Amino acid sequence: MKNLLIKIAQSLVDNPEQVQVDEVVSSQTTVLELRVAKSDMGKVIGKKGRTVNAIRDLLNACSGKAGKRYMLELID
Repeated sequence: MKNLLIKIAQSLVDNPEQVQVDEVVSSQTTVLELRVAKSDMGKVIGKKGRTVNAIRDLLNACSGKAGKRYMLELID
């Protein structure tokens, strides 16, 4: 799941080398913390948050198959 998020984020931003994803694992939920360059934050969020919500929808769809819940957080 982490690799999927990295690939998606790198394809959206101008500085793909600055994309970082950290996993915070608990018993039922895994939080994926996404960090990008300040100048690329708007590209990841999108208009009215549509892009980030689409990414969250993809993670929710994939998490059903994995049997675990994944959450996405954007970190400044």
